[in-house]
Amino acid sequence: MCADVIAVTGSASGIGAAVASSLRAIGHEVIGVDLRDAEVCADLSAVDGRKAAVSGVLERSGELDGLVVCAGVGPHVPDPMMIVEVNYRGAIAVLDGLFPALRGAAVAVSSSASTMTKWAENPISRGEEAAALAEAGQYAGHLAYSWSKNALTVAVRQRVSQWGAAGVRLNTVAPGAVDTPLLQAGLGSRFGDAIRNYRAPISRHGRPDEIASLIRYLLGPDAGYIHGAQFLIDGGSDALLRPTEF
Repeated sequence: MCADVIAVTGSASGIGAAVASSLRAIGHEVIGVDLRDAEVCADLSAVDGRKAAVSGVLERSGELDGLVVCAGVGPHVPDPMMIVEVNYRGAIAVLDGLFPALRGAAVAVSSSASTMTKWAENPISRGEEAAALAEAGQYAGHLAYSWSKNALTVAVRQRVSQWGAAGVRLNTVAPGAVDTPLLQAGLGSRFGDAIRNYRAPISRHGRPDEIASLIRYLLGPDAGYIHGAQFLIDGGSDALLRPTEF
């Protein structure tokens, strides 16, 4: 396999770090984007940080063979609007900003939580998330997380015509509970007991390398006809909770 240039956001830890490591292990050049310990250091929660991320990647390579948008924060973050800004707006800004430079495929990391709401009921679809979160009380973090991931998945699906016409494939993966620093932070929060007590049909947490393996496949030539799809990788959680909805 010839070396490709692939940008990965959230490359300093968790799933993003596993993706970057697995791609480098097979000879690809990775341009990592994160708050720290990355080729491009940028804060995707802010408009200026998103612009810096895009320009920083393009300064290192005018063309990209692949893009993985993995940077995200979890429900435990004190400011629920930051969850929306990073997980949804930050991700979309990077996808759209780097789209003209892409000549291969992109993968956005969504979540199995994206299925917990419908787009028509998602306040982000109406630009009303701030007001809705202000009224959500103790559930604001979880709602912001599921809304942001639902919005990201919808945004990917809405781009299939434009991206397909340009010959660039775009898909999402939707992990369940994966053993990452984000999950550990959740276990240490007031939601820890709920996280510990829930068991998927495959009764363990996923591993970052398992998610990375699926992402690596979706970036490669064997996935050449896969476009606009979401792949749940959650140990069977979604099938358990929603057996008739798919």
